[in-house]
Amino acid sequence: MVRTDSGTRRVMFRFRVRPDRLDEYSRRHAAVWPEMLRALHATGWRNYSIFTAPDGTVVGYFESDDPDAARADMGLHEVNARWQAEMAEFFDGAGPDETMTELTPIFHLETQLAASSTTEN
Repeated sequence: MVRTDSGTRRVMFRFRVRPDRLDEYSRRHAAVWPEMLRALHATGWRNYSIFTAPDGTVVGYFESDDPDAARADMGLHEVNARWQAEMAEFFDGAGPDETMTELTPIFHLETQLAASSTTEN
């Protein structure tokens, strides 16, 4: 996780879905339940995006002032439990809440540009 100048933290994570179910997984995410969208927003998930690869790899990205609290707070929402139950068929075993691997950031263009402009002056 990296904290931005505004105090927001950027989080990228990955998990896997069954490759033979990837098309349906994508269709479901094209029409996420409005209640789920509101819960994500209310718990501090911002700029949340999900990307997929043909082999079933899923990469997600979101920003939050407190990502750990945002994830924990989502776990308290009944709609999240319903959504996870609906999505369970796409995973071999545990779903992303249990198997999410957070990626380590190593480069951010804007951070390095800002740093380089202050050293050039």
